[in-house]
Amino acid sequence: MRFLSGHEAQQDLTYGDVFLTPSRSDVASRFDVDLSSNDNTGTTVPLIVANMTAVSGRRMSETVARRGGMAVIPQDIPVEVIADVIRNVKSAHPVIETAIVLAPSDPVDTALSLIGKRAHGAALVVDNGKLVGIVTAADCRGIDRYAQVHTVMSDNPLVLQAFEFEDVVGGNAEHLRSAFNTLHDARVRLAPVVDAEGNAVGIVTRKGLVRSSIYTPALDAQGRLRIAAAVGINGDVAGKAAALLEAGVDTLVVDTAHGHQKKMIDALHAVRSVNPTVPIAAGNVVTAAAVADLAEAGADILKVGVGPGAMCTTRMQTGVGRPQFSAVLEASAEARRLGKSVWADGGVRHPRDVALAIAAGASQVMIGSWFAGTHESPGDLHDDGTGRLYKESFGMASARAVAARTAQSEAFDRARKGLYEEGISSSKMYLDPKRPGVEDLIDDITSGVRSSCTYAGARSLEEFHDKAVVGVQSAAGYAEGRPLDTSW
Repeated sequence: MRFLSGHEAQQDLTYGDVFLTPSRSDVASRFDVDLSSNDNTGTTVPLIVANMTAVSGRRMSETVARRGGMAVIPQDIPVEVIADVIRNVKSAHPVIETAIVLAPSDPVDTALSLIGKRAHGAALVVDNGKLVGIVTAADCRGIDRYAQVHTVMSDNPLVLQAFEFEDVVGGNAEHLRSAFNTLHDARVRLAPVVDAEGNAVGIVTRKGLVRSSIYTPALDAQGRLRIAAAVGINGDVAGKAAALLEAGVDTLVVDTAHGHQKKMIDALHAVRSVNPTVPIAAGNVVTAAAVADLAEAGADILKVGVGPGAMCTTRMQTGVGRPQFSAVLEASAEARRLGKSVWADGGVRHPRDVALAIAAGASQVMIGSWFAGTHESPGDLHDDGTGRLYKESFGMASARAVAARTAQSEAFDRARKGLYEEGISSSKMYLDPKRPGVEDLIDDITSGVRSSCTYAGARSLEEFHDKAVVGVQSAAGYAEGRPLDTSW
């Protein structure tokens, strides 16, 4: 990356302070761009779901990995629960979506409470493992909530066979097109998938089939979806890391708000002693000196960002942090010198910000609050009274998160720690009606990043970093680039 002016700015920069300029390009199509990361994590799009309790869970992990990214399960969750999440994700199909399953006798109220946890808005009705019907949110509308599901379900839906989706990875299989045409010709947007005995396997949608032809899932050596998990720097760090590796985690994230400290370095030594080869990300940091120290202690990937996140109040509380573009730029330069990588953590609000982080040298971008307002995040859907749907989100240094993290401590110690917080404890993250699912957001982000690469004449993310030309702009310059949804 180079600056348009030929020299770096004299002050630190945020994503809003900079822009990319177009260069001569022979990249004819967005689909000619390879979005795979080069940090040994095995992702095929440069997106990591932040280890936030309100964002990253089983549904999020499965869905994002199916589209090539990877989610990080938070450190506050008990190891046995994380192990169960890993088992579920590892057993998920790379094309067929895991469905919400109901019994015929379940009430409509249960159906409505669960259907919203999947973007496709449907659930399979199963009796002793056998598919007996399918029910959608529309089927339940206006129905007595105590009515049983079998009274409103479609009991003879179009069904696809699981064998049709064997060995479908990479998107070139002709039967993806065939399955799509089957749904299209039947004028249905989704269909259950069953095995040879009629047992429910999952569900496919028309849009999902198209996505499977575009995205390559992030798979481990056994062909299973990838997942990461976080550990803190306190307690038996090595023991927890060992338990997570035993459960099958693919990448470990050693995580604390202030990553450049002795306890982090000690924790990294402990985790690296457990396994000499597993990819380890560590942070958060914002300087070259921190990158060097954590890399020497065993980190392969440095998580960069102090204070840019939507739920974080660190900068306002402490004055500590750094504008994110400059932080990523400096940290990635040092990481590259040492043969390491950087994840840009926080501060992204638009696809352009993801592209700019990669231009600055990040191998991937970590996203939290942006993904909180989706069907796949762990929280329940709420209506704000006007018909708008939202989910609650909160920062991982907030009083709410600290209370959960210290639940096993003595009451007095919990009260002491509860006096201090550096995060928002409750925030409404509204679902975008046009992009209510995380896959919709991934489509939007990757489309923007692919286009950025074509403007730069780059066919890979590494080539994009090499070729990117960045300029510095005023606030008026940033405002000029924002579209208007109404006339002026």
